Amino acid sequence: MPFGIAQIGKAFRNEIAPRDFIFRLRELSQMEVEYFVSPAAWEQAFEEWRKLMHLFAEALGLPQEHVHELEVPAEDRAHYSKRTIDFEFDYPFGRKELWGLAYRTDFDLAAHANASGVELAYLNEDPQVGEEKKFIPHVIEPSLGVDRTILAVLASAYREDDMGGEVRTYLALAPKIAPVKAMVSPLLKNKPELVEKAHEVRAELKKVHPAIAWDDNGNIGKRYRRQDEIGTPFCVTVDFDTLGETPELKDTVTLRHRDSGEQERLTVAEVAARIRAAIE
Repeated sequence: MPFGIAQIGKAFRNEIAPRDFIFRLRELSQMEVEYFVSPAAWEQAFEEWRKLMHLFAEALGLPQEHVHELEVPAEDRAHYSKRTIDFEFDYPFGRKELWGLAYRTDFDLAAHANASGVELAYLNEDPQVGEEKKFIPHVIEPSLGVDRTILAVLASAYREDDMGGEVRTYLALAPKIAPVKAMVSPLLKNKPELVEKAHEVRAELKKVHPAIAWDDNGNIGKRYRRQDEIGTPFCVTVDFDTLGETPELKDTVTLRHRDSGEQERLTVAEVAARIRAAIE
């Protein structure tokens, strides 16, 4: 004690009017933690989880100025809750509930004990100051909607800018959560020597992370745009300089950064280090 049980699964609700894309659904995915604590420790545990949820939002790339806490008044809380905080997010369609954090007291285990006749009290062998020797554990419950979280991440990451006289759309996903960490591409797919070298580079980068994509379809600009749209933070291009056309650039590649579009010339080892630093 304390200890927690985490689960994720499907939930269903009789939603009359599903709307706002994946925000309000009849079938949804839900994550929650049942965190058991002593009655004397609930306030400290509640505060720790409150801070952790803010850190989680930050790790997902949600701007802190768009994440708000609503202290739910007693008349609006569930009957078993002594304290509830709703975490709200500024979606494009307005400020809406994102996650919840509730102090459920001993309601859950007390209800199970009463219904089953099984003793569910915890015997505290080493009570701290203010703790009881024997008690029914109290529960802190962080509850997070998966679909709403994904929608908040996408809304936060969506960007449009002007690049080369054209409007570019991209997802500024945090590298840690980007589904593809980098894309490797030969400058020309009809040059076997470039293709072979690019496969070697990709194999090296996959030692850092397995989600290293390959794309040789279309021109290099279109490949960049495709990766921008799915939030890939880095694009790596193998060209003739990699093969030694310019001797001082032999065994280097071009690393393109998604958000700025800037490119730099690096060795494969340096590229691997950049990717590793971004996703750790």
